[in-house]
Amino acid sequence: MIIDPRFHELADGLTGFSTELKKGERVLIDAFDVPDAMVIALVRAARRRGAHPYVQLHRARITRELTMGAEEAQFESHAKVEEMRMQKMDAYIALRGSDNIFEASDVPADRVQMISRLMKPVLNYRVNKTKWVVLRWPTAAMAQQAAMSTEAFEDFYFRVCTLDYKRMRAGMKVLADLMKKTDRVHIKGPGTDLRFSIKDIGAVPCGGLRNIPDGEVFSCPIKTSVEGHVQYNAPTVYLGSSFDNIRLAFKKGKVVEATSSNTKRLNEILDSDPGARYIGEFALGFNPHILDPMRDILFDEKIAGSFHFTPGQAYGEADNGNKSQVHWDMVCIQRPEYGGGEIWFDDKLIRKDGVFLPKSLHKLNREYLLGKSK
Repeated sequence: MIIDPRFHELADGLTGFSTELKKGERVLIDAFDVPDAMVIALVRAARRRGAHPYVQLHRARITRELTMGAEEAQFESHAKVEEMRMQKMDAYIALRGSDNIFEASDVPADRVQMISRLMKPVLNYRVNKTKWVVLRWPTAAMAQQAAMSTEAFEDFYFRVCTLDYKRMRAGMKVLADLMKKTDRVHIKGPGTDLRFSIKDIGAVPCGGLRNIPDGEVFSCPIKTSVEGHVQYNAPTVYLGSSFDNIRLAFKKGKVVEATSSNTKRLNEILDSDPGARYIGEFALGFNPHILDPMRDILFDEKIAGSFHFTPGQAYGEADNGNKSQVHWDMVCIQRPEYGGGEIWFDDKLIRKDGVFLPKSLHKLNREYLLGKSK
């Protein structure tokens, strides 16, 4: 089989830099509507490193059909099998592609919530106990979301996903160290006036080891500290439904008001469980190649000059104790063309209109990450 050389480059990065597979390690390759050639490239790359690849193939329409008629007893057994398999793995690589991002839009919400609840132990084990990386696969549907031709989008995708993520390391470390020392955060912008504390929560740099594309540092608010309101300007798709202009208002950490272009569905998701109305992540995004939203969270949360403020489950590495089956990265872009905005740490202006101001953080600005400045 003749394989696009870009597939080999991406596979080498995923098995090498992202998961650092070692001889004898077991890796599960989870492929959702991905070309066989890319799966084969991953299998070969894993074997070159002496690892043992395992493969699971998914098809969106089949998954929808299974979900439409899902019963609790069926998925209890399924979840146990998946958890046992995951416990045998040292690493996990997932590629997710689909010709229709709304394939699951008509699946009843109660079935989606039931499956999410039952599969949560599998997710928790994978996130906390394995080396993992997750990325989308470029499709014509994604190109349409991005308002690009298929060819142009594929070029963009491989440029973003094979970025030299090592170049981010120095700046990310400085930002993470600063966030670890920070107590009070204040975010200002059009429709946004948000205050919260991240004191003693910690911060985690993300530079190609977990998600591709990557480029963020995340922390988490103290659960009950969030006050104010936020207006997200990036559209989003979650659980098969589309949302624009999400606005959340907080009191003592809880979302007390939520509106959007799809307010009813938004509140259904936020009512999934008690933790869904509290925040589980706060992050700053700075991938220099990603500038505009395309309704794909893995890309949009890394947009240069953005932040995301995430209702639901907190990550163990920066944990405020919030538990939920929901983890929804809602994104606000603060570059001038999107209305601008400011981020303050302990009364010091850290980023304005998407540009980091302290000299120690200049290595996270676009010019440096694109190699245009030193």
